[in-house]
Parts: sequence; C-alpha cells; structure tokens
Amino acid sequence: MTNPTVRMARHSARHPWQALIAWLLFVALCLGAGLALGSRPATTEDFRIGEAGRAEALAAEGGLQQKPLERVLITAAPGTGPLDRAEAEAAAREIGARMRQLPEVLSVAAPVADADRTALRVDVTMRGAEFDGKKHVDALLAQTAEVGAAHPRLRVEEVGSPSIGKGVDKLRGDDLSRTEIIALPVTLITLLIVFGSVVMAVVPLLLALSSIVAAVGLSMVASHVFPDAGVGTNVILLIGLAVGVDYTLFYLKREREERARAAGGRLGTQAVVELAAATSGRAVVVSGLAVAVSSATLYLADDVIFSSIATGAVLVTLVAVLSSLTVLPAVLALLGARAERRRSRRKPARDRAARTRRTGGRITAAVLRPVAAHPAVTLAVSTLALLALALPVLSINITEMSRETHSRAIPAMRTYDRLMAAYPELKAMHQVVVRADAERSAEVAGALRALADRARAEDPAIGGAPVLRTSADHRTTLLELAVPRSVNSPEARASLDLLRDRLVPGTVGALTGAEVAVTGEVARYADYPAHQKRKLPIIIGALLVVTFGMTVWAFRSVVLGLVGVVLNLLSAFASLGLLVLVFQHKWAEGILDFTSTGSIGSRVPLFLFVILFGLSMDYQVFVISRIREARLSGVPTRQAVLQGLSSSAGVVTSAAVVMVTVFASFAALHLIEMKQIGFSLAAAVLLDAFVIRVLVLPSLMLLLGEANWWPARGAVPSGEPARPKSAPVSVG
Repeated sequence: MTNPTVRMARHSARHPWQALIAWLLFVALCLGAGLALGSRPATTEDFRIGEAGRAEALAAEGGLQQKPLERVLITAAPGTGPLDRAEAEAAAREIGARMRQLPEVLSVAAPVADADRTALRVDVTMRGAEFDGKKHVDALLAQTAEVGAAHPRLRVEEVGSPSIGKGVDKLRGDDLSRTEIIALPVTLITLLIVFGSVVMAVVPLLLALSSIVAAVGLSMVASHVFPDAGVGTNVILLIGLAVGVDYTLFYLKREREERARAAGGRLGTQAVVELAAATSGRAVVVSGLAVAVSSATLYLADDVIFSSIATGAVLVTLVAVLSSLTVLPAVLALLGARAERRRSRRKPARDRAARTRRTGGRITAAVLRPVAAHPAVTLAVSTLALLALALPVLSINITEMSRETHSRAIPAMRTYDRLMAAYPELKAMHQVVVRADAERSAEVAGALRALADRARAEDPAIGGAPVLRTSADHRTTLLELAVPRSVNSPEARASLDLLRDRLVPGTVGALTGAEVAVTGEVARYADYPAHQKRKLPIIIGALLVVTFGMTVWAFRSVVLGLVGVVLNLLSAFASLGLLVLVFQHKWAEGILDFTSTGSIGSRVPLFLFVILFGLSMDYQVFVISRIREARLSGVPTRQAVLQGLSSSAGVVTSAAVVMVTVFASFAALHLIEMKQIGFSLAAAVLLDAFVIRVLVLPSLMLLLGEANWWPARGAVPSGEPARPKSAPVSVG
C-alpha cells in the first residue's frame, strides 16, 4: 500500500477538491499552451517518401517543384444541348481575367479543348507549396462560381488537388461530428447499464472528454517537434474515448467491489479508494504504458502521418492514465461520502452487489463451463477458427488510396470524374528529374528526349506530348510524360516499372555524374505502400518485444510474456483477414456503404497492429491481474484462472462494448481508409475480448497449470511472500 499509485490516490482522496481544481487547471493549461503556441502543420517536404520523394526534392532545389493546380472545366449545362463554343470561350476568357487578378494565383494557361470539342479547360497555377493550396483555394472557387452564375447555359466548375483536399477535410469533419453523435450516447447507455447510476455513468465520459481536451492542447505543442499531418485530432478522439472510458471503468468497477465488501462499515471511503488503487489502479498504469509504448513504435515508420498518429495516441493515453490516478480517486471519495450519507435510507449495498454478482456469475459460468471441462478442445476449436479468419491475409493487396477512391459525396470528386472523362491524359504522369552540372544541360536534355521517344514507342500507357523543363541555373531538368491510366492500375504500375528498370538506365541514367530519380502520381502511389511494407516487419518486431517485455515486467512470468505475444499475433492476423474478406471483395459493399477498391489502404495494417497490440494489453493485464491476485492469495492455479475470469468478465465485456461502439462509428465514415480502420479495430476488439480472453487465454492457462508462472515458484517471485486472501494485492 506504499507504491506511487496508492500514494497518489490517497492524497487525492484526502484532498478531493484540491485534486479536482488541480485537474481542471491542468486541462486548461494544456489547452492554453496549445492555443498560445499554435499547431505546426506538416509541409510538403515532410511527406516525401522513397525515390519519388527524392525526385521531388531534386525538382524543388531547381525551382521545378509541383505547384498547387486548379482546373476550371467548362461544359454545356445539363439539358441545354451541345456546347456553345463562343460562349464557352468567352467564359474561359473571363475566368482567366478574374484569376490573374487574385494574389493567390501564379499563372493562368490558355484554354484547352478536349478531343471531342465538348469541353474547354483552363489551368490555374497557384502560388506557394503544393500541400498548402487548399488553404487559399476559396478565392478561386468564388470566382469560378460567379462566372458560372453569369453563364446559366454553361456548367463552369473547378477541381484540383487544393479543392479536393478541402472537400475531403470538410467531409471528414462532418463525418467525425456524426460519430460523436453516435458514440457518446451509446457509451453513456452502456455505462448506465453497467453501473445503474447516472452519476457513475457520466464520470467516465467526462474524464475521457477532459483527457481528450488536454491531449489536443499538448499535441499542438508537440507538433513543433513532430509536425501534425492533419490526423492527430482524429486519433486523439478515437483512442481517447476508448481508453479514457476503459481505464475509468476498470477503476470504478473495482472500487464498487471493494465498497460492497466493506458495506459492514469496517472500511471508510478513503480506504476503499486506496484498495482500488492498489489493484485496478496499478492495472491501469501497466495498460496505459503498454498502449503508449506500443503506439510509440509508429515513429519507426519514418513517416510524418504515422509520427502524428503516434504523438496523438501516446499523449491521450498518458493523460487518460493520469486522470485515473489523480482526479478519479477524488471523485470517488466525494461520491463515496455521498453514498455513506444515503446508506441509511437505502438497502445495503452488499445485498445489491451480491445479486449482481449472482446474475453476472451465472452468465460467466455458462461461458466458462466448456472451457473448464474441455480446455484442450476449446483451445483447438477457437484457435482453428481464428486461423481460418486469418487465411485471407495471404491474398492481401495493399495500395495507397488515391483520390479516385474518395467518396463522390464530395462535389469536387464529381467534377473530377467529368474532367477525367474529357481529358484522360490528365489522370497521371511520370516525372523524370535529373540534376547535373550546368554545362551539361544540353546533353541531359538530349538524353531525356531520347527517353521520351523510347517511352512513346515501347510503352502503350504513355500518351500525349512530352514536356521538358529546365531550371534557371540549368542544373536541373525535368521531363513529364502523361499516363492516361488510373494511378493504381496494372498498366500504370507496369509503365513505372518499365521506366525505372529499363528506359531510365538505358538513357539518362547512363550519364556519368548525373543524379536521376522518377516521381509523379504513379510513383507516389507506388512508393508509399512499398515503404510501409518495408517498415511493417520492423514495427511488428518492436511490438513483439514490447508486448513480451511489458507482460514479463507486469507478471514476472516469461511464459505469460510468450503467451501474450502469440495471442496478440493471432488476434491481429484474424482481424486483418476479416478486413481483407470484407473490403477486397464486393459482397459487403451494400451493407457497409462503400465501393470496393479491391485493396486495403497502405496505412491500415500498420495502424491495426500497433493500436490492437496496445489495446489488447488492457484486457490481458486486467484479466491476468485478477488471476494472479487469486494465485498469490494461495488459490490453486486452476481455480485462480476460473475465479479471475469470473470476476473480470463483466468489466471486460463492458469495456469491449465501449471500444467497439467508438471504433464501429468510424466504419460509417465516407473515406474508405478511415472506414477500413474503424471496421478492423471494432472487429479486433470483438475477437480479442470475446474469443481470445474468454476462450483461448483461459484454456491455454488451464493446460499450462503451474508452468504459467515460470520462472517464479507458484506465481510468487523470489522474496515476495504469498498474501492472505483478505489482503489487498498489487497486480504488478
């Protein structure tokens, strides 16, 4: 009862109002610091990956980097007949004149007609970095809308990376607002069912939300070290609501159990809070550290998006743990004092708790009966079922989700479809960037022209006329080749491979002393998944080490460390297999409202493994803590396993329902990659809570018997005496 967890709880319980005020000040300080410093968003340079990123850096050094580009498409309005060429050209001139007057615009190109002469296009290049275009595109969209209103017989619309990016951000924001509307009430209802009290149900929700607010502020400060890629707040909301409610739930349930045991009046409120801190409080610390350390492995991905995800997940998890250790004991002390004052007017809590335990115990006993009677059969059947779910992983197709996969609920994407239909040569391009000495500029240009000639002759995916540009200092030269194919199509990928493997080495790549790299949309969408595939084994290896180390540290058992590693792998691959089964095929499109891309987003497997490994430790720590607690009090291992599962089943189920609600709400989003992440995490939590922890883990522990605690003797490490049943025990 002297460990830091208990000391913090003791202080908060003795000085509850001080703890509450200190927590509110902490949240306000975090948010205030974030607002004062502001957030540092990721720049174009932060997103460069692989050879494509290296080529973009070379182009930027020569001033040839990609600029934010908007295209104004002019076609006949629906129901007005063929395009009036004269009116379309007049509208194009008006667009050009208006755009040139805007400070956001760098240049306006001459109008270009499509092959069928049913459309006219005006390209508008914006100032600044490519990634920043969406911040300044509103002025351009306003001019386009005004011209369209002045020409009712024409459909004048605008699209480009800036307007699409703005549309994606708006849709994501609208979707997240809807998830909050779904997740918060369902979470509150679940907690009401668990506790039967409005006050006790609201406490976890309020603490989780306050942790989210504090973490958002801290993430803004942290963005000056790890730039925000625009996903940090989403991750904080996703993880914060799940772990924040779970940690509070674990603590509250244990406090209620201890209060029920002390209903005879032998222990006061502060003592009950300290008992909860000595047991579930320690479990929360171990679980929180496991989630934080697991999330931190994402920094190994060497990718600004995953660094942003890691920062958000680590911060919100640690803040949630801090709230459970400080302000929660204070709240429990205040609520406990209130309960003691009302106890004389109500039936004894002991009777109510006993009835609850009997009801929950019957359900748990029914589930555990086959486990206890036939552990080997239960283990074999459940493991085979999980392996069967994991089989589709063998056919996984990982791709980067291109703009073509964005929801058509975004107006800019509907314009994009019409633009691509009229100008298919704009779908994608290859860019070959060469840097050499200035005096070799003519030689480099000649080699690039030869490359363009060979590409047009040998590569059926190449279309249109090549474009050659040279920097002002003549040291950098860039060749653009149009690829009228979808960026993720086999034809586009084959074209990129041909260019990199044969055409470049045989032409400009043969120039001595020249630095050559290939980028463009096709290269970007090929290099990013390849980068993730290379990093995935490294991060999975780190996760295995973390899982093993945290389990051994928490329970002083090498065997349980190995069990944790195996079960987490089994759960992760089964979830990933289920994801492949659902999203790579078309049968679930109507159910989940999506259009299958025949692939899984490149970020999803990595995100799933890291977050699942961390969250799995929540259940593992809580369940095994109860089992080890019983074993340390002298109960035989077999009985301890069943007793630990019985006492933890209710809270694990409740926690799982909360997590599944939060994650499943993300499966309703329009953005396909977010939908895949939400679905995979919801499925993973269901499998982990209701198959791994209820069937596989107890079956395996029953079969292992005393070997579970190796190298400790009978679960009691050297120098740690067994405790009597009545004594509180630390789960660590």
